Amino acid sequence: MNFIPLGQRLLVKAKEEEAKTASGIIIPDNAKEKPLQAEVKAVSKELTEDDNCDLKEGDTIVFAKYSGTEITVEGEEFLVLNCDDVLGILK
Repeated sequence: MNFIPLGQRLLVKAKEEEAKTASGIIIPDNAKEKPLQAEVKAVSKELTEDDNCDLKEGDTIVFAKYSGTEITVEGEEFLVLNCDDVLGILK
């Protein structure tokens, strides 16, 4: 990957929501909620040096709704999030 976030930011790949409900109803794209979970793909150098930040590549995070900036890198969609937009890490 050729993108390194700067400042207190990280690059994440949003996890896709299920296209069907538990009962089998297919949800159209325009009715889906924006995903709130993502996998961390890159962490800025400033965050890796911060003692209070436990984020690393491969972590699954929960982030604030409608946060981040969408970008396309090498044909893939990603979000650049501020560290403050991360609500927690899923273990």
